Amino acid sequence: MRLLSVNPLVQCSVLLTALLAPALVLAQSAEITFHKDIEPILQRSCQKCHRIGGVGPMPLVTYEQVAPFAGLIEYKTGLRDRAGAMPPWYMEKDIGIQDFKDDPSLSDAEIAAISTWARTGTPRGDPADAPEQLVFDDSVRWTLGEPDLIVMTNSLTKLAGTPDWWGEIEYVDMGVTEDRYVKSVEIIEVNDIDFQSGSTRDTVGGRYIFHHMLWGTSVPDENGNLRGGLGSTWPVHEVGRNPDIFDEGGGRLLRAGSWLTSESIHLHSNGRDTTAHLELGFRFHPVGYEPTYRPAFVLLGNSTDISIAPNQTDQELHAYAVLSQHIKIVTFEPHLHAPGNRMCLEAIWGYTVETLSCVGYDHSWVRSYTYAEHAAPLLPKGTILHITGYMNNTDTNPNIPDPRNWQGSGNRSVANMFLDLGIKVSLSDEQFADAMEERRQVLNLGPNDHVIGCPLCLAPLVAPIVDEADEAED
Repeated sequence: MRLLSVNPLVQCSVLLTALLAPALVLAQSAEITFHKDIEPILQRSCQKCHRIGGVGPMPLVTYEQVAPFAGLIEYKTGLRDRAGAMPPWYMEKDIGIQDFKDDPSLSDAEIAAISTWARTGTPRGDPADAPEQLVFDDSVRWTLGEPDLIVMTNSLTKLAGTPDWWGEIEYVDMGVTEDRYVKSVEIIEVNDIDFQSGSTRDTVGGRYIFHHMLWGTSVPDENGNLRGGLGSTWPVHEVGRNPDIFDEGGGRLLRAGSWLTSESIHLHSNGRDTTAHLELGFRFHPVGYEPTYRPAFVLLGNSTDISIAPNQTDQELHAYAVLSQHIKIVTFEPHLHAPGNRMCLEAIWGYTVETLSCVGYDHSWVRSYTYAEHAAPLLPKGTILHITGYMNNTDTNPNIPDPRNWQGSGNRSVANMFLDLGIKVSLSDEQFADAMEERRQVLNLGPNDHVIGCPLCLAPLVAPIVDEADEAED
């Protein structure tokens, strides 16, 4: 018998091919197709806006509508958590709390599937794999369902090519005849733009003219006069903003006889003559509801001591606040202006420094992030809240008209603000202890677990407190 000498490299190559062959066959058979893989993603996270009658610039419902935009969809979803990303949800997924209400974001696997589909010829696949098409009711404009109360502002007109405008709206009698607690507020802009024709100007909020509105509600005094200012304040409306959902135990009070007031409206041109108004939709708790928690107003930000150098990126701004009461953070909402790139929220308790959330920022599509109930940070008084803003004042930021300019604080989009406008509620000592106990039960926490945003949740498990009365009996 003759023994053959085989090159070890050839042996390794043959062995590797044999081992990988089943995986290669599986990979070839697991083709990414529109109907099986891509269409369900679009239905969940895209079609609410990208459809006939929606505010998206193109419908993304049928294969014929989607396939020509495969490359653009790959690019936009690949931005993940930075300005311009689609869907517009900029929470960074590799740090901090990850459980939120109404989260439309895509998983890494979904983003990879879209990329593969776009790069392999956009195969249609078997129509039998397609999910049933969604049916949209265009008579319902409200994300959270038909409101219990709708209040309309007066209409304003912004002419094409004119400078930004700041002013006020006419005060509006809201028609509220009894005190009611509000569970959510949603604000939409209604204008005369044909959404399907596109915008003639690539600008911040190109499909709208209202950039933001600071607003409040006020009850006339005994002489029928409304006091100056905003009265009772509510969450700021900003372009693209999602609805504000208050904590289930922290409904906001809307008093009988209230008027809608605002002395701070910001309009910008979208490239065409546009007339628009805002509609505010309130959903109420049932009659007889009483809130468990009171609103906590924590001033976290800096709108005066701001200096952004020209032609530099990754510039940092910092602001701190010490909590004088126990709080639950209901929402996190970064508020920056055009140079804003991202913001991080951090909690400092004793020797513990913990990042709660980091989000990208897009001045064209402002987001508020509502924590899931079991994930909302529970922070004891004495905690230091810290926000860090990252600013990009270079020509790589499409919102910057001229990066050679130094920027300070101010109301204009090309100036800066640096705030967390998120919603918070305060808790008594007893409520705080009960909330942490509920958290331990819901998450089935043990002494070796870790929960982000609740520095004292595990304290009773790590160092149990012995009741003095029970100890005396022993």
